[in-house]
Amino acid sequence: MRLLGKIFGGLLLLVILAAVGASMWFWFTPVGVNNYINKVTIQFAADTPELMTGLGLVDNTPLDFHSGKLSDYTKAKDEKDLAKLKKARAGLDKYGPDGLEGQELLSWKITAWFFDDLIRQAEMEYGGYRVVQNSGATVDLPQFLTDLHVIKNEKSVKRYISRVNEFGRVLREVKARVEDDRAHGVIPPDFIIEKSLGVMRNFIEGGASQNALVTTLPRKLDDIGLSEEKKADYIAQTTAAVETEVIPGYEAMISLYEEMLQETDHNAGIWRIPDGDKVYAIALKSNTTTDMTADEIHEVGVAEVARIEAEMNDILVAEGYTEGTVSERVKALMTDPAHNFPNDDEGRQQMLDYLVELNEEVMAKAPEFFITLPDQPLEILRVPEYSEDSAPGGYYQGPALDGSRPGRFFINLKNTADNPRWTLPTLLYHEAAPGHHFQISVAQKIKNVPLLRTLSPFSAYTEGWGLYAERIASLDMGMYEDDPLGDLGRLQGEMFRAVRLVVDTGMHAKKWSREEAIAYMIEKTGNTEDDVTREIERYVVWPGQATAYKTGQLAILDIRAKAEEELGDKFNLREFNEMILMNGAMPLDILREVADEWIAEQKA
Repeated sequence: MRLLGKIFGGLLLLVILAAVGASMWFWFTPVGVNNYINKVTIQFAADTPELMTGLGLVDNTPLDFHSGKLSDYTKAKDEKDLAKLKKARAGLDKYGPDGLEGQELLSWKITAWFFDDLIRQAEMEYGGYRVVQNSGATVDLPQFLTDLHVIKNEKSVKRYISRVNEFGRVLREVKARVEDDRAHGVIPPDFIIEKSLGVMRNFIEGGASQNALVTTLPRKLDDIGLSEEKKADYIAQTTAAVETEVIPGYEAMISLYEEMLQETDHNAGIWRIPDGDKVYAIALKSNTTTDMTADEIHEVGVAEVARIEAEMNDILVAEGYTEGTVSERVKALMTDPAHNFPNDDEGRQQMLDYLVELNEEVMAKAPEFFITLPDQPLEILRVPEYSEDSAPGGYYQGPALDGSRPGRFFINLKNTADNPRWTLPTLLYHEAAPGHHFQISVAQKIKNVPLLRTLSPFSAYTEGWGLYAERIASLDMGMYEDDPLGDLGRLQGEMFRAVRLVVDTGMHAKKWSREEAIAYMIEKTGNTEDDVTREIERYVVWPGQATAYKTGQLAILDIRAKAEEELGDKFNLREFNEMILMNGAMPLDILREVADEWIAEQKA
């Protein structure tokens, strides 16, 4: 499962693989590169029960063989997956690139790059931390069970209980892997262990009857119309499973982490583990889909921070905010009660209502700037309370194509002051429309290409699009024409991503401490210390991931600038956006090739 986690990006792919379920037509495509890629994709998905549930179509059908199970998390399973992946990559060479052209050649290039990248990562067996404050079985599986396991009849209830029991076995397997990591010198920093312990303790606090795996069940049982007697029985079975399997598994993991806390240090960068420099180089290549070095990325980040800071100052001065540094003025705005929703249930609901209103406004303008729009609706929801401490400010979860699950934008409402009103538009435009909701939902509609082309396994493309979408909302769609502070929020969001280039490379390549990175981010963004701390600690455990956003945005903007220059009056923004979206995610260098071909076609 560790390898599959690297392949599919954890919970992200549980969502994105919804596209697979509606694409079973692949069984009937002609033999060739597309069919081969489809076959391999399905084989990997079918081997993992969590990913199969993420399809959104297969559970509770006659094809359901998996929804009472959880994956094998053992080292032997990872070794088997790596061997299967290498075999799949070797098999791809039988289908190209010689003799291919057009979309088939593009599919081969994308898949070859993807497989090579996965193999590079998987071969680094001790390349990161397995259980941390925001990912790993102790975080991912509770949300998977409460949010993605669909309960629609008694059989699915029984399968849910089976999975809760299976959770105990998973925790034992993962604990063995953490112990193996520890024996090979891979132990998280002390502050990560402390945060991880806090998350694990919080999850089991209150005992089995108060656990989220139990407390989220009654409403679902009400929805399927069970008798009170049956409801009580199923709740009792689930409570017993949590009591005998889940809580002991967490307690054992907590004990292990308490031991490791005495053995670790405070260094933040991945350089601290064996072969850490190599781990980081592979992570940068994977996340940026470029060959940029850590030094090059750091320099780009420093330059972008300076540019954005100057633009933010212009807005602040124009609005009468002239005293102090840019970040001091932004911080004053962040803490101004006039711009914050009350930090109570009523204020949180007001924030959700405001986001719904913003989404309606941007969707009304969207047809002027985009050709293909999402068919799926969007829900705007609160981040589950049990994961608020480690979750980001907001994130997107893609839809299932059968309509059972819409696209979802989750907003972290632990402290409403983390997201003042003027910062919310750009967060919505990035995560929802026209950002990830467009990019992920629209990609699911791409026809006559392998399934991999409709997924989004390239962070630089997906996060680059999200950040590019923020620019579209401002500079093209005019969403901030009467809202200068909202535009300041956009720049603050862009500053946030530019700072990420600096602090990620700072910690993992230049040996910055956690405290240095936090201080720099607070200085340049004006964000709250709690918000910044959560972010920095996320970068510590996901080396390189934070560099994808700005790298991808700058690449897309560079591609667009080239298209505008070469096409002149022939440049059409709707068609440009369609070209970027309707070819699906891909490495940035391959995207440049696709754009060059499109420019040539437009000229002709």
